[in-house]
Amino acid sequence: MGMGQQAEPALGRPPAPGPKESDGRTARRPLALRLLARPEVGVFLGAAAVLVFFLIVAPSVRQGSSMATILYQSSTIGIMALPVALLMIGGEFDLSSGVAVISSALTASMLSYQLTLNVWTGVIVALAVSLAIGFFNGWMVVKTGLPSFLITLGTFLILQGVNLAVTKWVTGNVATDDISDMDGFAQAKKIFASSFDVGGVQVKITVVWWLVFAALATWVLLRTKYGNWIFAVGGDKDSARAVGVPVTFTKISLFMLVGFGAWFVGMHNLFSFNTVQSGEGVGQELIYIAAAVIGGCLLTGGYGSAVGPVFGAFMFGMVNQGIVYAGWNPDWFKAFLGVMLLGAVLINLWVQRTATRR
Repeated sequence: MGMGQQAEPALGRPPAPGPKESDGRTARRPLALRLLARPEVGVFLGAAAVLVFFLIVAPSVRQGSSMATILYQSSTIGIMALPVALLMIGGEFDLSSGVAVISSALTASMLSYQLTLNVWTGVIVALAVSLAIGFFNGWMVVKTGLPSFLITLGTFLILQGVNLAVTKWVTGNVATDDISDMDGFAQAKKIFASSFDVGGVQVKITVVWWLVFAALATWVLLRTKYGNWIFAVGGDKDSARAVGVPVTFTKISLFMLVGFGAWFVGMHNLFSFNTVQSGEGVGQELIYIAAAVIGGCLLTGGYGSAVGPVFGAFMFGMVNQGIVYAGWNPDWFKAFLGVMLLGAVLINLWVQRTATRR
């Protein structure tokens, strides 16, 4: 250093780099915990375990036709489980969804047959009826402030009685007449109840619709403003309303989405079997809700996904058909259902605590 040069003051030098401190709030959790905190990861692992189990104990499950049957069984549950899951994320329940499926099918069948109309007329009217049922449920919940459990329980009882009474009054029987020879039936069957060949295996079109609806629901939840509204009203509707979320519109539209799902599954039932039994559908609403819960949707609302109920429905289809392929007593299905539901509730509780832990 020359005579004309002066040393820089020590205070002017930047401090030597050292290890960053963490107060626990900014510490990143392990990747495994962050993955398990996702609502769909737990049910995915559970579905994989159930699949492997039945592949071992029931060799016939390995056949393509058996897997197609399992996917079909899953799809008829999964199509309804998706809107039910969205409604649950929005903080509400719908106990009328099971009988609403039958109401939709009965409307389309009797209207078309009794008035000798093209079946598409019945299909369109049935859609309007299903959406109206959903609107009624949502409007009553929003306007009265009563729990959706009570409102939709009342709707469940009303529809159950109307389904049976009107069908017996119009047809003189507990089932509708066969509509397979009516105009428009073949075209409607292609959309709602057809099959297509994949490697020599017949796959039902409902499997495709199920996956399409799941992709659409996932996009809505994760990429749209409406998806944000669903999470907001399910988390805290008062806070959501305070920041400008249209709570009334969101809740009513979610109930109407359940109505749309009921219409679609009802049309599948009608065009698959050509006739409808008016007393069916009771108990199916619990299956739909259970599939959503197993799929990671919290009973308290504000948390869940659309992918989780897909795996939840697959678990139902896998267990339901796997028991048959394994040669077991099918009465065990309800026991498996209870175990899966209880396990899912416990896992969801752990996931919720993991997700909110600092």
